[in-house]
Amino acid sequence: MPDSIRPTFVRRALLLACLAATAAPAALAQTAAPYPSKPVTLIVGSAAGGSNDVFARAIGKRLQDTMGQPFLVDNKPSGGGVIANQLVARAAADGYQLVVVSSTFTTGAAIRNNLAYDAVKDFKPVAMLAKGPLLVTVNKDTPYKTIQDLVAAAKARPGKLNYGSSGAGSINQFATELFADASDTKLTHVPYKGMGPAVNDLMGGQIDMLVASAPSILTQVKAGRVRALAVSTAQRSPVAPDLPTLEEAGYKGSAVDLWWGVLAPANTPQAVVDRLNAEIGKAIQSDEMKTFFLREGAEPAAMKPAEFATFIAAEVARWKAVAKKADIQPD
Repeated sequence: MPDSIRPTFVRRALLLACLAATAAPAALAQTAAPYPSKPVTLIVGSAAGGSNDVFARAIGKRLQDTMGQPFLVDNKPSGGGVIANQLVARAAADGYQLVVVSSTFTTGAAIRNNLAYDAVKDFKPVAMLAKGPLLVTVNKDTPYKTIQDLVAAAKARPGKLNYGSSGAGSINQFATELFADASDTKLTHVPYKGMGPAVNDLMGGQIDMLVASAPSILTQVKAGRVRALAVSTAQRSPVAPDLPTLEEAGYKGSAVDLWWGVLAPANTPQAVVDRLNAEIGKAIQSDEMKTFFLREGAEPAAMKPAEFATFIAAEVARWKAVAKKADIQPD
C-alpha cells in the first residue's frame, strides 16, 4: 500500500472500529430490552361482552398498570374461538400476542380433527385466571325440587328428558353427558347457537334442563325464573354456596370446573411466560379482582405455567374419552 494512502486507510479502519464498538452495546441493549417494551395484544375468540372478553379486559387493565405497557383486547369471534386460537398459534413467539381462552378450548380440541393447530403442542400456557361452577337448572314449574328428583324422572323415562347447550362440543354438553353417565341416565341433547336462546327456552319450558355457567344463568336463578338444583364443581362454590355439588349428591366422577386462562405461542421465552404468570398471579389475588370474579360467577385460580400445561393436556384427554363414550360430534 502506498505511504500516501496508508494514513487514510488507518483512520477509516479506526473509525469503523469505533462505530462498531459503539453500536454493539446499543444492539445488545435493544436485544435485551425488558418485557414488555411495546403494547401487548390479548386476542379473544368471542364477541365483546362474553366472559372471555370481560375477563380479558379486566386482567389487561391491571397488567397495563403494573407492567407499564398497554394490554389491548382484540375480538375475533368464531365458533369455539378457533380463529383467535389459530392466530396466536402462528404468531411470533415473543409474548406480544396472547389468547384468552376458557374450557371450550379443550372440549373443542377433543372433538375437532380439522383444527389448524394442536391445542397442546402449539401453545405455551401462561396462567389460569379463574374457575367457576356450572349450575344444573330446570324450569321453575317442573316438579323437580332436588337433583335426585331429576335423576329419578330421567331413569323412569330414558331419553325423554332433554337438555340444552350452547352448541355441539360445548362445555355445557360435555358436563351434562358426564353427569348422565355418572347418574346412569339417558338424556336427549338440544343444541342452541349460544346460551341466550337456551336459557330462554328453559324459562319457556321447551327444554327440561340446562347445565349453564353462573354468568349465563345465576341472574335468572336469583330472580326465581329458573330453579337451580346443584353445581358441577367438586366442592361447594362461593358463587352459589347453598347448592350441593353433584359429587356430594352421590354422582361420582361428574365434577367439572369452568375455567379461563391465558396462552402464548409455543416457544415463547420462559422468562416472558414467568413474568406474565407472576404479574397475573398478583393481580387475580387482589381484593378488587376477587370481588370482580365473584360478581361474574367465578373465583381466582392461580397456576404455575407447567401446572397449567399439565392441566390442559389432561382436560383434552378427559374430554376425548367422554366424547367417544357419549358419541359427541362436532357441528
